[in-house]
Amino acid sequence: MNDFLNRYLPNVMENKSEIWESTYETLYMVFMTSLFSAIFGIALGVILVATDKGGILANRWVYSILEKIVNFFRSVPFIILIAIVVPVTRLLTGTSIGMNAAIVPLVIGIVPFYARQIQNALLEVDPGIIEATQAMGSGPVEIIFRVYLKEGLTGIIRASSVTVINLIGLTTMAGAIGSGGLGSLAINKGYNRFQLDITFVATILILLLVFVCQFIGDYFTRKSTH
Repeated sequence: MNDFLNRYLPNVMENKSEIWESTYETLYMVFMTSLFSAIFGIALGVILVATDKGGILANRWVYSILEKIVNFFRSVPFIILIAIVVPVTRLLTGTSIGMNAAIVPLVIGIVPFYARQIQNALLEVDPGIIEATQAMGSGPVEIIFRVYLKEGLTGIIRASSVTVINLIGLTTMAGAIGSGGLGSLAINKGYNRFQLDITFVATILILLLVFVCQFIGDYFTRKSTH
């Protein structure tokens, strides 16, 4: 087996520790970004639903401003967004390269996407349930937690799965500016140095990560519908 790997994947065998380190870096960026994005994305998605016309806290001005901010950041290509937020990245992390620095543009880039997904998921909640809860005297906070987040759980899980998969793709782009991870390994070590076996293995690892996230998302989606 080792002879086969040394013959067809020579650069991979010479850089095994670097590949494992890059895999850890990708997992770290995905986990930390997902954590922050879940907090800010769900909050922003709930506010968009609550302040929309006919919402429990309808406010045309708040909704209009937030919607424009979300649309703006969703429209900016991620590779350009990385450059735009460099001052913010340096302010928060003290540097513009590395794993921790990459988390800043990743969060800024993924939160608007996730917030829109959450908004769409919560809009699927039956309006009749919301009206019935209001008729029972429940306040906005109670409606958000007991109705929106509870009844929209399946949609939220589905949106989260799609967002994490999209996030994995963004981490590979972040690799182009020195964030580390499998994307950086595939570009800098594999593509630029013509070590195609490293590019191939890095791509396979990224695909495996996507498949695992998709499997977990589908599993919890099925569980939440029963």
